[in-house]
Amino acid sequence: MVMSENLIKRIVINSILIVMTLVAVFIWPSWAFMIWLMLFIGLALNEFFDMILKKSVPVYKKTGIFMGLIIPLIILKPVEEWVLAFILLAFVLFFVLEFSKKNHTDAILGISTTVFGVIYISWLGSYLLKIRQLEEGGLLVLFALLVCKASDAGAYFIGKSFGKHKLLKEISPNKSIEGAIGGFCCSILVAFSSKIYLPNISVYHLLVLGVLVGLTAQLGDLSESLIKRDCVVKDSGNLIPNQGGVLDILDSILFSAPVVYLYLKYTL
Repeated sequence: MVMSENLIKRIVINSILIVMTLVAVFIWPSWAFMIWLMLFIGLALNEFFDMILKKSVPVYKKTGIFMGLIIPLIILKPVEEWVLAFILLAFVLFFVLEFSKKNHTDAILGISTTVFGVIYISWLGSYLLKIRQLEEGGLLVLFALLVCKASDAGAYFIGKSFGKHKLLKEISPNKSIEGAIGGFCCSILVAFSSKIYLPNISVYHLLVLGVLVGLTAQLGDLSESLIKRDCVVKDSGNLIPNQGGVLDILDSILFSAPVVYLYLKYTL
């Protein structure tokens, strides 16, 4: 009974988030969608740095979040070097901040982890903005999110129902091989079904994208599980009831969004 109630709450919360995201993608102007994404990025960065601080790593939380919120503002610049130059500036700034401290223990670890968090969450997550700038960008963002979340849902439900063999017990004890296969198949199925609203993209390319997202979504999920395992936490946060934190929602999208963009941009 408890499991069914939690499942219902999980479905309701995810449905609300999906509807709000669809409104942001298809109804709101580009700048409003950017702010919506920046909200998620900021919250996810906050959770990430809080997890790292529990390991007593001296990260620059406020500065890292601030810089992470700037990347979505510049990633749409025609020249990609804007972002690279900004990250270089971030490195310099973190070193300058380190100079002002009296205790320089774990200085390299703190600087590296802060920059890693910005790249991992903000830079990768901002590729959703680049996808939206493509022709039929709203539908392509929808495609990326649906295929990605199909992987999450398939892995969860099939793993709960049929999971018997552990996938990577040391990293995520609840994930199973059966769930991983189920999530991968669901990604391909949803990608194939996307032909309904993406008639200009061939079935071949949709299936390739389904395979790529099916792999990268689960890789992103496992990567965040590794971070949580290292920080000895179950969820990245508790902001979303029965779901965990914002980073728990974004984890699979972070690796998938750049892959979808690069494939669409340079293959199609």
